[in-house]
Amino acid sequence: MSRAMAVFVTRRIPAEGLRVLAEADGCRVQQWDSEEPVPRAQLLAGVSGKQGLLCLLSDRIDREVLDAAGPSLKVISTMSVGFDHLALDEIKKRGIRVGYTPDVLTDATAELSVALLLATCRRLPEAIEQVKNGGWTTWKPLWMCGYGLSNSTVGIIGLGRIGHAVARRLKPFGVKNFLYTGSRPKPEIAAEFQAEFVSLTRLAEESDFVVVTCALTPDTQGMCNKDFFSRMKKTSVFINTSRGAVVDQEDLYDALVSGQIAAAGLDVTTPEPLPADHPLLYLKNCVILPHVGSATYATRTTMSVLAADNLLAGLQGKRMPHELLL
Repeated sequence: MSRAMAVFVTRRIPAEGLRVLAEADGCRVQQWDSEEPVPRAQLLAGVSGKQGLLCLLSDRIDREVLDAAGPSLKVISTMSVGFDHLALDEIKKRGIRVGYTPDVLTDATAELSVALLLATCRRLPEAIEQVKNGGWTTWKPLWMCGYGLSNSTVGIIGLGRIGHAVARRLKPFGVKNFLYTGSRPKPEIAAEFQAEFVSLTRLAEESDFVVVTCALTPDTQGMCNKDFFSRMKKTSVFINTSRGAVVDQEDLYDALVSGQIAAAGLDVTTPEPLPADHPLLYLKNCVILPHVGSATYATRTTMSVLAADNLLAGLQGKRMPHELLL
């Protein structure tokens, strides 16, 4: 770097990513060194006068933060594939470049999506609890029965990188039909699974398993609502590993309690973390994980290094490995 660049890192990240920044010539790093989110006051103070910001999806980077940073802020690098936590319109106005970390978490998130689907449809958390609390008394023909993937129809909402990777992993389970919906048909991807592009309504009506892997946009926010769930089969299973706000959680709760759908598995919620007394947590037919889609050591390390590389490239006026074009 031609001159000193000061950056603020909003969380404790894998050492490999922090090392990339620390060893870069002329880069001065200030970090909120905790597993817990940076308090708002410390975020506003930490970003002040910095040229670069490395943040996480749990950090709300809005006008207040940008104002606190001041005109010196040139680059924001988020250690996430999603960017709905960033005030992109305001960021664009100020000419700030944005880096993000797509692709590297695709496999890990797809694996987690399949694991969550299997855990939900085969009632694994419920079965484990029965073993622990003495409910396992003998073999019973109808006890702990769930739903299998063989000869089923799987509907994927959002056949992007992660949706594609999920379908690829589910195909060997003997899935009979794949349906998908989104902003446009993707015949080049769909051909691998003979997947059919359908309306959201038809996907809800015909799918035995619905897997949500789309991005959160104004069009997808609250998309899975009362009308959507009312069209699903009573034996169908709903899985969301995208963003919590894609789902109307009150409508999902009602669908699960009334038996409108069989079960749901969520790795994302609104808010995050979900309060411990939230009604969904009391349902046996709802499996909720704490947003761990990308939580493998290798993936999180790669994400941190990519986020650091994006930040440095932006500060140096170079092409970022992955830049969000605004």
